[in-house]
Amino acid sequence: QVQLVESGGGLVQAGGSLKLSCVVSVRTYNFRTMGWFRQAPGKERDLVAAISWTSASTYYLDSVQGRFTISRDVAKNTMYLQMNSLKPEDTAVYYCAATREITEIPRSSLMYDDWGQGTQVTVSS
Repeated sequence: QVQLVESGGGLVQAGGSLKLSCVVSVRTYNFRTMGWFRQAPGKERDLVAAISWTSASTYYLDSVQGRFTISRDVAKNTMYLQMNSLKPEDTAVYYCAATREITEIPRSSLMYDDWGQGTQVTVSS
């Protein structure tokens, strides 16, 4: 069974940084894209950033472009999200997810097959 385990969340002041990690428990199981979603209370789960496991193409939500950087280490079965210049509106539970969908970097959460348990990111003003 594939497991995705996130780490790195926490409480940080506005303007600070955090780095999230997502480790996949088995060899990346034919994943084509992995991504980070976030969900704040009462809001939908949105794709924040995603990366193609084969081509390393990336996608970023407009509001995080230039502040967040997604990367992957294929040998370590690990994906990262470096978050800089954090804002209170970045506060949410962040989930890593993976998909075998052949469409490059699907945007909808419905297209993702496997999910981590989530890690809380709280940015204080």
